[in-house]
Amino acid sequence: MPDAALDLRRKLEILADAAKYDASCASSSAPKRDSLKGGIGSSEGMGICHAYTPDGRCVSLLKILLTNACIFDCAYCINRASSNVPRARFTVKEVVDLTLGFYRRNMIEGLFLSSGIIRSPDYTMEQLVRVARSLREEHGFRGYIHLKTIPDAAPELLAEAGRHADRLSINIELPQENSLKALAPEKDFAGIRRSMARMRVRIEEAKEEARAPRFAPAGQSTQMVVGADGADDRAILGTASTLYGSYGLRRVYYSAYSPIPDASRALPPAPPPLLREHRLYQSDWLLRFYGFSLDEIVPAGPDAMLALDADPKLAWALRNRHFFPVDVNKASREALLRVPGLGVRSVDRIIASRRHGAIRWDALARLRLPLRKLRPFLVTADSTPGSLLDQAGLRGLLVSKTQAAPRQMALL
Repeated sequence: MPDAALDLRRKLEILADAAKYDASCASSSAPKRDSLKGGIGSSEGMGICHAYTPDGRCVSLLKILLTNACIFDCAYCINRASSNVPRARFTVKEVVDLTLGFYRRNMIEGLFLSSGIIRSPDYTMEQLVRVARSLREEHGFRGYIHLKTIPDAAPELLAEAGRHADRLSINIELPQENSLKALAPEKDFAGIRRSMARMRVRIEEAKEEARAPRFAPAGQSTQMVVGADGADDRAILGTASTLYGSYGLRRVYYSAYSPIPDASRALPPAPPPLLREHRLYQSDWLLRFYGFSLDEIVPAGPDAMLALDADPKLAWALRNRHFFPVDVNKASREALLRVPGLGVRSVDRIIASRRHGAIRWDALARLRLPLRKLRPFLVTADSTPGSLLDQAGLRGLLVSKTQAAPRQMALL
């Protein structure tokens, strides 16, 4: 049990550290609010950077757990019931005071609050809601609030959480139901999805009804642990695609599994390559913003894994050389988005520029684009790739050179 005698500083050390492995704390799509007409706080200011919104605003967050004590015993979690780690617990008032105190010192612009399960899902969710309610109603706090919700909690508690928070998240934890049953038997895969579905309905109702109370205006997100089970990358991205399409999630976060002390034999002894997490994020971006399908990114087959030596768009291009070269002066926006090295902003700048004249190779250089990666795939007014696309060694010329692989952080 948490030690009631711990001072606030020690609690903060334990519970901020315990929260750092929860990746789903970005603040994208938070509405712009400030305290010019009353209240305290802002969701717009600059400070200690923790999260960026799509329009480039930085929202600094106090990211903590209410407690790292938990009645659940999820095998992959450092805070599981059987884990031998220091425990601590904040009171509701302590979290509120910390949030306001850090804000007044211009160190944060918002709060990300999660928790281990205390007593029951309902009791835990009630404590989280009390924090948000106190900040909003008693202190007029207008900064950003992200609450991690407990899927088994009563619907009325989740409804109140959505009225106070900008974003809610429900962690699906693992990409496959059988894995969740094996590694987190207290959690219900179907129940998590039902909660996500109810959340989507409430969010959409609030958007459609102009007079309806606000409800999680920045939407909902989730997190999947990567590498704790045997799910391949196609299975992970397939689950993410379903979550985006069926539940309207704003983001799916991927968190590489890190081995924990006294781990279950059901868990792998070594972490996955950290680059795997990065490739999943890149693929997620292609699914959402670049028009790629799951089959294009990870073809079905016995080895349904993303390449680690090449980003997923380059890997697709090398498998589909017949699609190239693409004429930078004539191609559609959709075709240009499939060119390795061109991002959404670069493509939009190219399309705007070619209205005023033919684009030559030096114009791409002025845009500071990766010319070495682009050359085999683009035709400009004064340049063609020649036989580059047909070279057997093209992959070796374009993929990252061998270097020390990034290592996953250890939990302890």
